[in-house]
Amino acid sequence: MSQDIVADALNNMMNTKRAGRTELELTRHSRFLSSVLAIAKLKGYVKNYKAEGTKMKIELGKLHGCKAIKPRFAVQINEIEKYVKRYLPSKNIGVIIISTSQGLMTHQTALDKKIGGSLIAYLF
Repeated sequence: MSQDIVADALNNMMNTKRAGRTELELTRHSRFLSSVLAIAKLKGYVKNYKAEGTKMKIELGKLHGCKAIKPRFAVQINEIEKYVKRYLPSKNIGVIIISTSQGLMTHQTALDKKIGGSLIAYLF
């Protein structure tokens, strides 16, 4: 178990999917992870998530792949497309989550608002 809660959670989500299950329970969570899961829920990759004390339950949706991006590259607006090509399987499939000065958002929202930030994770 590493110090990166988001990376651990995304790895556990992929292990759960590979095992053929749709629900998992995490023993560590944070507000940052909740923000990442909120974007995943908005896009349909997670059906539901709920924090109960020190545990968090996650119900997976139409998730095919997800992973944290390490190191967390700082990107400018004109570099986002390069990382979309690197991490996502196709142009209109999946999202890259970017941490910006205006909060967490998808790569498409960052392109629309014309702001850069740090790459956090990708989901498809």
